[in-house]
Amino acid sequence: MTAWIGTLEELMYEIATLCTTLMELFGICVLVFTAVQCFLRWIRREAEIRLALAQGIALALEFKLGGEVLRTVVVREWAELGILGAIIVLRGLLTFLIHWEIKNEEQALAKERAKSDHSPS
Repeated sequence: MTAWIGTLEELMYEIATLCTTLMELFGICVLVFTAVQCFLRWIRREAEIRLALAQGIALALEFKLGGEVLRTVVVREWAELGILGAIIVLRGLLTFLIHWEIKNEEQALAKERAKSDHSPS
C-alpha cells in the first residue's frame, strides 16, 4: 500500500510540474503574440494599441499566476512556499494594476470617441 501511495504521489508531482510548465508557456506565448501584434499595429499607426497590449499582458499574467498556484502543489519546504507566496502576491498586484490601467484606458478611449462623434465633420 505504501509503495502504491508513493507511486501516486510521484505521478501527481510529475503531472503538476507538467501543467505548471504548460501554464507558464501559455503565458509566454500570449505575451509574445500580443507584443508582436501590437508592434505591427504601432507601425501601421492604429489606435487603441495601449489597450490591446495591456489586455494581452493581463492575460499572460493570469496564465503565469495559474502556473504559480499549481506550483504550490509540489512545494516541499516552507522556505519555497514563502517565496512562492511572495511571487503570487506580486503577480496578483501587477494583475490588479494592469486591470486598473485597462479600465482607465477604456474610459479615455470612450471619452475620445464621444468627443469625435459630437464634433462637426
